[in-house]
Amino acid sequence: MIYADSPGRLSGQLSTPLLIVGGGIMGLWAAVHAERCGIDTILIDSGRLGQGASGGLLGALMPHMPDKWSEKKQFQFDALLSLEDEIRGLEEVTGLQAGYRRSGRLIPLPKAHLRPIAERHCADAQSHWVAGERRFHWHVLDAAVAPDWPAPQFAEAGLVQDTLAARVSPRGLGGMLAALLKTARHVRVIEGAAVVRIDSSAAVAALFDGTSIAFGHCIIAAGHRAFALLEDLGDPLPQRLGQPVKGQAALLKADVDPGLPLLYLDGLYIVPHDGGHVAIGSTSENRFNDPQGTDGQLDALIERARLLAPCLAEALVIERWAGLRPKAIDRDPMVGAHPDHANVIALTGGFKVSFGMAHRLAEAAIAAVCGGPLGLPASFSLENHLAVASRRT
Repeated sequence: MIYADSPGRLSGQLSTPLLIVGGGIMGLWAAVHAERCGIDTILIDSGRLGQGASGGLLGALMPHMPDKWSEKKQFQFDALLSLEDEIRGLEEVTGLQAGYRRSGRLIPLPKAHLRPIAERHCADAQSHWVAGERRFHWHVLDAAVAPDWPAPQFAEAGLVQDTLAARVSPRGLGGMLAALLKTARHVRVIEGAAVVRIDSSAAVAALFDGTSIAFGHCIIAAGHRAFALLEDLGDPLPQRLGQPVKGQAALLKADVDPGLPLLYLDGLYIVPHDGGHVAIGSTSENRFNDPQGTDGQLDALIERARLLAPCLAEALVIERWAGLRPKAIDRDPMVGAHPDHANVIALTGGFKVSFGMAHRLAEAAIAAVCGGPLGLPASFSLENHLAVASRRT
């Protein structure tokens, strides 16, 4: 691995067949796939690998609802299943643990009218949540699977048990990918060096300190910062390609079975992890003053969680976290070559769902580098997002 001599400064000029800008979960997976393909690569990040939204606490891998099945839902389903195999293989290679478990999810049904809707989804799951001999379910239960998980008053009409959902430690997975890259033959890592502009014609990335990196292809995987880098490639658009959305979360120390299903209700996630830890999240804030600060919105979330899961009533909050997630203009992930700048490839967006699909999205970005098909839903393409931005005034 190669590191900057000091934050924001590199020694000498560099060139590389592939430059990956951003060392979050997207960029890390892209670098892993580049290594597998034998592509000489530089992975550069303005800070430390995985320090942004990818270094959060929650780690909920939640599938889309099984109704109104679509190409997009099928892609996510396949990605969530293949992630399990990817993690198992990486754990064997590195000797590290990603904190992965397919623990399922419970969704309380607080009102009677919600139960028949949930029961209809049982048949949807039977039809669509199928992979060979593997089947996943959307059961409607009359009572919780464990005492006060959730509290009975939240499940007056029963609750849903989804057997597809899983959880992972975001920091565990990111750390495992970073550790794998330490032994990579084809990938070099530069931390503490910010890319401020991409010149596709000259095939050069300009850095904050005035130095530059020449590239054959460039994958922009810089989270919410990727939007501005992509926008600067061409004519001004009527709308931004995306925006940062702030999320707040907390980590509690609690004597809770790590095998319990995730709890989800009205935007509140409660995720049991290994080591007696429970993660709570998350807010979705389009407007904020302090991107990294936590406030009363997180306090309210924690209080809601203590009511939903009474076993957390006295649990100690050991960490409060906030970060910015990339939300593309059309909400879906944003992947693929720029239609007017073929040597620049987007790999960002996705907001809440991208963590569980990042390995497949990154694989598609590397396919774009190699000139192959992306194999993605059409709505995921950068070209689609550019078209949406152009139509909006």
